[in-house]
Amino acid sequence: MNQASLFAENQCSVLHFEQRARSRGFRAVAGIDEAGRGPLAGPVVAAAVILPEDFELDGLTDSKQIGPARCRALYPEIRRKALSVGVGVASAQLIDRVNILQATLIAMQRAVARLAPSPDYLLIDGITPLPVSTEQLTLKQGDARSLSIAAASVVAKVIRDRIMESFDRAYPGYGFAGHKGYGSRAHREAIARLKPCPQHRTTFRGVREHLEGS
Repeated sequence: MNQASLFAENQCSVLHFEQRARSRGFRAVAGIDEAGRGPLAGPVVAAAVILPEDFELDGLTDSKQIGPARCRALYPEIRRKALSVGVGVASAQLIDRVNILQATLIAMQRAVARLAPSPDYLLIDGITPLPVSTEQLTLKQGDARSLSIAAASVVAKVIRDRIMESFDRAYPGYGFAGHKGYGSRAHREAIARLKPCPQHRTTFRGVREHLEGS
Protein backbone atom coordinates (compact mmCIF):
# COMPACT_ATOMS: atom_id res chain seq x y z
CA MET A 1 0.00 0.00 0.00
CA ASN A 2 1.48 3.35 -0.93
CA GLN A 3 1.24 6.64 0.92
CA ALA A 4 -1.27 8.12 -1.53
CA SER A 5 -3.81 5.39 -0.82
CA LEU A 6 -3.25 5.61 2.92
CA PHE A 7 -4.12 9.29 2.97
CA ALA A 8 -6.58 9.40 0.06
CA GLU A 9 -9.66 9.74 2.24
CA ASN A 10 -8.36 12.84 3.93
CA GLN A 11 -6.56 14.86 1.29
CA CYS A 12 -5.16 14.75 -2.21
CA SER A 13 -1.52 14.83 -1.17
CA VAL A 14 0.26 13.12 1.67
CA LEU A 15 2.16 16.37 2.22
CA HIS A 16 -0.78 18.73 1.67
CA PHE A 17 -0.39 20.75 4.86
CA GLU A 18 3.40 20.90 4.55
CA GLN A 19 3.15 22.10 0.93
CA ARG A 20 0.52 24.68 1.84
CA ALA A 21 2.78 26.10 4.54
CA ARG A 22 5.73 26.22 2.15
CA SER A 23 3.59 28.02 -0.44
CA ARG A 24 3.17 30.76 2.17
CA GLY A 25 6.92 31.10 2.53
CA PHE A 26 7.64 28.85 5.51
CA ARG A 27 10.72 26.70 5.01
CA ALA A 28 11.10 24.55 8.15
CA VAL A 29 7.74 22.86 8.79
CA ALA A 30 7.67 20.53 11.78
CA GLY A 31 5.08 17.86 12.55
CA ILE A 32 4.50 17.19 16.26
CA ASP A 33 2.84 14.30 18.05
CA GLU A 34 3.02 12.47 21.36
CA ALA A 35 2.76 8.98 22.79
CA GLY A 36 1.58 7.97 26.23
CA ARG A 37 -1.20 10.29 27.38
CA GLY A 38 -3.44 7.47 28.56
CA PRO A 39 -1.25 5.00 30.48
CA LEU A 40 -1.15 4.58 34.24
CA ALA A 41 2.64 4.66 34.31
CA GLY A 42 5.61 6.16 32.53
CA PRO A 43 6.23 9.44 30.78
CA VAL A 44 4.47 11.17 27.94
CA VAL A 45 6.91 11.43 25.04
CA ALA A 46 6.64 13.95 22.22
CA ALA A 47 8.49 14.11 18.93
CA ALA A 48 8.91 16.87 16.37
CA VAL A 49 10.03 16.05 12.83
CA ILE A 50 11.02 18.25 9.89
CA LEU A 51 10.85 16.34 6.61
CA PRO A 52 12.45 17.29 3.30
CA GLU A 53 10.13 18.39 0.50
CA ASP A 54 10.73 15.19 -1.49
CA PHE A 55 10.26 12.83 1.46
CA GLU A 56 8.81 9.39 0.73
CA LEU A 57 8.49 6.36 2.98
CA ASP A 58 6.04 3.60 2.08
CA GLY A 59 3.80 2.43 4.89
CA LEU A 60 4.21 5.51 7.08
CA THR A 61 1.01 6.59 8.78
CA ASP A 62 -0.40 7.03 12.28
CA SER A 63 1.58 4.81 14.67
CA LYS A 64 -1.70 3.59 16.20
CA GLN A 65 -2.64 2.05 12.85
CA ILE A 66 0.54 0.03 12.51
CA GLY A 67 2.08 -2.45 14.88
CA PRO A 68 5.13 -1.97 17.10
CA ALA A 69 7.32 -4.05 14.78
CA ARG A 70 6.47 -1.87 11.80
CA CYS A 71 7.10 1.27 13.87
CA ARG A 72 10.53 -0.06 14.83
CA ALA A 73 11.27 -0.76 11.15
CA LEU A 74 10.20 2.75 10.07
CA TYR A 75 12.02 4.54 12.89
CA PRO A 76 15.61 4.35 11.53
CA GLU A 77 14.39 5.37 8.07
CA ILE A 78 12.66 8.43 9.50
CA ARG A 79 15.80 9.34 11.46
CA ARG A 80 17.94 8.88 8.35
CA LYS A 81 15.74 10.83 5.92
CA ALA A 82 14.37 13.62 8.13
CA LEU A 83 16.06 17.01 8.16
CA SER A 84 15.72 17.11 11.92
CA VAL A 85 14.13 15.10 14.75
CA GLY A 86 13.57 16.37 18.29
CA VAL A 87 12.28 14.38 21.26
CA GLY A 88 10.84 15.72 24.51
CA VAL A 89 9.90 13.77 27.64
CA ALA A 90 7.65 14.68 30.57
CA SER A 91 7.95 12.30 33.53
CA ALA A 92 5.20 10.69 35.56
CA GLN A 93 6.11 13.05 38.41
CA LEU A 94 5.62 16.09 36.17
CA ILE A 95 2.32 14.68 34.91
CA ASP A 96 1.11 14.37 38.51
CA ARG A 97 2.25 17.91 39.29
CA VAL A 98 0.77 19.82 36.34
CA ASN A 99 -1.79 17.37 34.78
CA ILE A 100 -1.47 15.31 31.62
CA LEU A 101 -2.47 18.06 29.17
CA GLN A 102 0.08 20.56 30.46
CA ALA A 103 2.76 17.86 30.66
CA THR A 104 2.05 16.93 27.05
CA LEU A 105 2.45 20.54 25.95
CA ILE A 106 5.73 20.76 27.88
CA ALA A 107 7.02 17.59 26.22
CA MET A 108 6.05 18.99 22.81
CA GLN A 109 7.84 22.28 23.50
CA ARG A 110 10.94 20.36 24.58
CA ALA A 111 10.83 18.34 21.35
CA VAL A 112 10.52 21.50 19.23
CA ALA A 113 13.40 23.14 21.13
CA ARG A 114 15.70 20.29 20.12
CA LEU A 115 15.14 20.78 16.39
CA ALA A 116 17.94 22.19 14.27
CA PRO A 117 17.17 24.20 12.27
CA SER A 118 14.44 25.77 14.38
CA PRO A 119 11.05 25.38 12.73
CA ASP A 120 9.14 28.38 11.43
CA TYR A 121 5.81 26.53 11.21
CA LEU A 122 4.27 23.79 13.38
CA LEU A 123 1.72 21.12 12.48
CA ILE A 124 0.37 19.75 15.77
CA ASP A 125 -1.73 16.66 16.31
CA GLY A 126 -4.85 17.48 18.31
CA ILE A 127 -6.76 20.64 19.12
CA THR A 128 -4.50 22.40 21.60
CA PRO A 129 -1.90 24.85 20.26
CA LEU A 130 1.51 25.23 21.84
CA PRO A 131 2.11 28.40 23.90
CA VAL A 132 4.87 29.59 21.60
CA SER A 133 5.10 32.44 19.10
CA THR A 134 5.83 30.15 16.12
CA GLU A 135 2.96 30.07 13.62
CA GLN A 136 1.12 26.78 13.88
CA LEU A 137 -1.87 24.68 12.85
CA THR A 138 -3.61 22.08 14.99
CA LEU A 139 -5.12 19.08 13.21
CA LYS A 140 -7.61 16.65 14.70
CA GLN A 141 -6.38 13.17 13.85
CA GLY A 142 -3.36 14.90 12.40
CA ASP A 143 -1.29 11.74 12.58
CA ALA A 144 -3.52 10.33 9.82
CA ARG A 145 -3.55 13.56 7.77
CA SER A 146 0.01 14.86 7.76
CA LEU A 147 3.11 12.87 6.92
CA SER A 148 5.24 15.00 9.24
CA ILE A 149 2.91 14.33 12.16
CA ALA A 150 2.76 10.62 11.25
CA ALA A 151 6.57 10.50 11.35
CA ALA A 152 6.52 12.22 14.75
CA SER A 153 3.97 9.72 16.05
CA VAL A 154 6.22 6.80 15.10
CA VAL A 155 9.31 8.38 16.68
CA ALA A 156 7.44 9.18 19.90
CA LYS A 157 6.03 5.67 20.17
CA VAL A 158 9.35 3.92 19.56
CA ILE A 159 11.19 6.09 22.09
CA ARG A 160 8.47 5.66 24.71
CA ASP A 161 8.37 1.89 24.20
CA ARG A 162 12.13 1.78 24.82
CA ILE A 163 11.73 3.78 28.01
CA MET A 164 9.02 1.43 29.27
CA GLU A 165 11.17 -1.60 28.48
CA SER A 166 13.94 -0.06 30.61
CA PHE A 167 11.39 0.47 33.41
CA ASP A 168 10.45 -3.20 33.12
CA ARG A 169 14.03 -4.10 34.09
CA ALA A 170 14.15 -1.51 36.87
CA TYR A 171 10.72 -2.38 38.33
CA PRO A 172 10.09 -6.11 37.70
CA GLY A 173 6.68 -7.59 38.25
CA TYR A 174 4.50 -4.92 36.66
CA GLY A 175 4.93 -6.12 33.07
CA PHE A 176 5.88 -2.72 31.64
CA ALA A 177 7.59 -4.29 28.61
CA GLY A 178 4.29 -5.82 27.53
CA HIS A 179 1.52 -3.30 28.23
CA LYS A 180 3.82 -0.24 28.18
CA GLY A 181 2.04 1.19 31.21
CA TYR A 182 -1.49 1.06 29.85
CA GLY A 183 -4.28 -0.10 32.12
CA SER A 184 -4.55 -3.73 31.15
CA ARG A 185 -6.09 -6.18 33.57
CA ALA A 186 -2.68 -7.70 34.32
CA HIS A 187 -1.22 -4.27 35.02
CA ARG A 188 -4.06 -3.27 37.37
CA GLU A 189 -3.70 -6.55 39.23
CA ALA A 190 0.05 -5.97 39.57
CA ILE A 191 -0.56 -2.49 41.00
CA ALA A 192 -2.99 -3.94 43.55
CA ARG A 193 -0.52 -6.66 44.51
CA LEU A 194 2.77 -4.72 44.51
CA LYS A 195 1.50 -1.17 45.12
CA PRO A 196 2.52 1.67 42.79
CA CYS A 197 6.18 2.16 41.91
CA PRO A 198 7.88 5.55 41.31
CA GLN A 199 6.93 5.42 37.62
CA HIS A 200 3.20 5.25 38.25
CA ARG A 201 1.00 8.33 37.81
CA THR A 202 -0.37 8.74 41.29
CA THR A 203 -3.14 11.14 40.26
CA PHE A 204 -4.62 8.62 37.83
CA ARG A 205 -7.57 6.43 38.72
CA GLY A 206 -6.34 2.87 38.91
CA VAL A 207 -3.22 4.00 40.78
CA ARG A 208 -4.21 6.55 43.42
CA GLU A 209 -6.58 4.16 45.23
CA HIS A 210 -3.62 1.85 45.86
CA LEU A 211 -1.35 4.44 47.47
CA GLU A 212 -0.34 4.00 51.08
CA GLY A 213 -2.91 5.68 53.33
CA SER A 214 -5.57 5.97 50.63
